[in-house]
Amino acid sequence: MLKRKYGDRAEWRRVIERKYSQSYLDTRDFKGFITLLKTTRVTEPLFVNYGEKKLCIVDNCYLWLQQFPHKKNHSVTTMFDANGEIIQWYIDICHKNSIEENVPYMDDLFLDLILLPSGEVIEKDADELEEAYLNGIIDKSLYDLAWNELNSIKRDLCKGEFKLVNLSKNHKDFLINESIS
Repeated sequence: MLKRKYGDRAEWRRVIERKYSQSYLDTRDFKGFITLLKTTRVTEPLFVNYGEKKLCIVDNCYLWLQQFPHKKNHSVTTMFDANGEIIQWYIDICHKNSIEENVPYMDDLFLDLILLPSGEVIEKDADELEEAYLNGIIDKSLYDLAWNELNSIKRDLCKGEFKLVNLSKNHKDFLINESIS
């Protein structure tokens, strides 16, 4: 069974006070849902380590923008600090993006890419994909889909052609202007 991740992150207990907004866009550059979670108050900050780098990805007044592009096999979460600076783009490889009870979601296919503002790209969780395949959680077609999607996105990132990265600030501003401020 694939893990379903919702844009509102309603199950996230670390976030004790939040604001949330979502919208569906159908523009020349993007078609799909966008969501914005403002972590007004959290129980404690959340840090991640990438080698020597230690990044705070959640704290009070942070913003998480998630883009769920229509008919694509990825979703992008852009994490902004309390000053509105991008901390990282977290790209989830997924089986599908859809909506349930008016909340966008994606069915996670384990593989992830992290893009840091420096341009560094980090590949994550290949071991989880391998384990899911070996244990029969996913079949060969989903396994291949995950690797093909990851490699395609990596090529686009290298060429500067992965549009969601460039749209993240505009999408955040759009949702802030709509209702989350």
